Amino acid sequence: MSERQATRRGGADDPREARGRRGGRAGHGGGGAGGSGASGPVGERASARAAGAAESASRRSRASGPGGVNGHPDASAAPLTRRGGRGAGGAGGGDTFAPRRASLRQRSFIGTLKALDALSTSGAQVSVRVSDLDGGDEVLSGDDHLTLPVVGLGVVPLLIEVAAQIEFGQLDPLEIIERRSVDEVALAGVWQHLAAPALPVRDLAVLAAAASDAAAANALLARVGIGAVRSRMEDIGLEKTALLDGFRDVRGPDDAPQVALSSARELAGLFAAIVNARVVSPAVSAQVGEWLNLNQDLALVGAATALDPFAHEDDRYGMLFVNKTGRADGIRADAGVLAGPRGGVSYALVVCFDDLSIAHRLRAHEAFRALGADLMEYVF
Repeated sequence: MSERQATRRGGADDPREARGRRGGRAGHGGGGAGGSGASGPVGERASARAAGAAESASRRSRASGPGGVNGHPDASAAPLTRRGGRGAGGAGGGDTFAPRRASLRQRSFIGTLKALDALSTSGAQVSVRVSDLDGGDEVLSGDDHLTLPVVGLGVVPLLIEVAAQIEFGQLDPLEIIERRSVDEVALAGVWQHLAAPALPVRDLAVLAAAASDAAAANALLARVGIGAVRSRMEDIGLEKTALLDGFRDVRGPDDAPQVALSSARELAGLFAAIVNARVVSPAVSAQVGEWLNLNQDLALVGAATALDPFAHEDDRYGMLFVNKTGRADGIRADAGVLAGPRGGVSYALVVCFDDLSIAHRLRAHEAFRALGADLMEYVF
C-alpha cells in the first residue's frame, strides 16, 4: 500500500471541546458487554468512531487495499530500512537498525530514533510501530514484523475473549471463581494478598487489566479456555499474536517458553481496532477499552503523559491514554493508544535485552520514555 499524506488537524480552543468531538458514549442505546453498558472516555470515543466507520472505511478503501485487523488498513507498505543483518533471534550481537519514519507530519522523533539506535547497538532487539489512529498511516516503524515475547500483553487477547463471551451470553459477568481453582502464582498482582478467596468474573477482569494480576488472569484463562482465546484471535485476523500459556513462577521443560507472542505491527493495529470499535463488536471493543483504561503501569511510554496512574480514566486536558505493558527479565513491551486535541496514534514497542544490570534496564526504559515524549508532541 502506498503512503498517503495525512491531514493535519489544528488544535481546538478548548481541549475538552475537541475531545467531545472524538466520541459519544459506547453502548449507547444497546448497552455494553453483558448488557450493562461500558461507559467512560474509551466507550465515548468508540461510539462516535463506529458511527463514522462506513464513511471512513469507504474513503480508505479507495486509497488502499484491504488488510489489517478486521479489515482495518495495514499501513505496512514500505520495507524497513536496516543497517546490518540481525536475524529474528533474541537479544545479542552489535548490528544496528534504522527505524523508518514516514513524513506524515513535521515531527522528528529524533529522541526515539537515538534511543532505539543506542539499544540496538548495545545488542538489544527492538521492534516498534506507530500508526495514525484515524487513517492508519505509518508514522514510525522498525522491525515491526518480528514475532517477539510480550509477556503481560497477552492479557489483551484474554480480555477480548472474556468480553465476547459476556456479550454473547456464554459467560455470566457475576459468576464467582475460586482462587484455589488455579495453581498459586507469586508474580505481579494483588489478589494473592487479598482475604477474598473468590471474586466475580468482572472483578477479575479489572484486576488483570489494571494491576496485571497473574492469579486473576490465570483464573479467567481457566474459565474461558485457551483454545477459545486462540480461535478468537484467528477470527480477528491476527496471525502473529498468540496467548501460549498462563503465568507461572517457574517454567519447566514441558511448559510453553513464553506467556504470549506478538509483533509490534499487530499490537498497534489491535489497539487501534479496540478504540475504533472494530474488535468483535462495538460493545466488546468498548468493554475491553474500559478495562484497559484502568491500567496503572504508566512507567514506560505513559511516563511522558504526566497522568495519575491511579486515576487517569478521564483527563481534563482532552487526553486519552489506553495501554497495556508486559514485563519479564530481559523483556519490556508497551502498546496502546494516545489521543489528544491534534490527533491520535496507536503504538507498540517491544525490547528484548540482556538484563545484566540496572543500567541495562534503565537504558531500555529510557527508549520507552523517549517514544512517549515524541508521541505527546504528535498529539498535542
